[in-house]
Amino acid sequence: MNFEAVFLDVLYFAAVIYTLAFVLYGIRAIKGPTTADIILAVDCLSFDMAAFMVVLGIYFKSIMLASGAIILALWAFMLDIYYTKYVLYGEVEV
Repeated sequence: MNFEAVFLDVLYFAAVIYTLAFVLYGIRAIKGPTTADIILAVDCLSFDMAAFMVVLGIYFKSIMLASGAIILALWAFMLDIYYTKYVLYGEVEV
């Protein structure tokens, strides 16, 4: 068996699953009944996109995709920190 062909098959299957997840997370992010639901949906979108970027970076042998994934994951983490501070203290000072 050719490793690259198997990897491409798995990548195509993962792309379909990720697309379905993105649609569901997008619906939750738009229609979320609470702000916490919206934040969680955006987090899931960001972390799933970061993971998919790392897989594509491995496939294309590109370090730029991996570094972009790290920045995206850190952005999602900072969103969590900002929202948590806002909920706890009511006002966020930078």
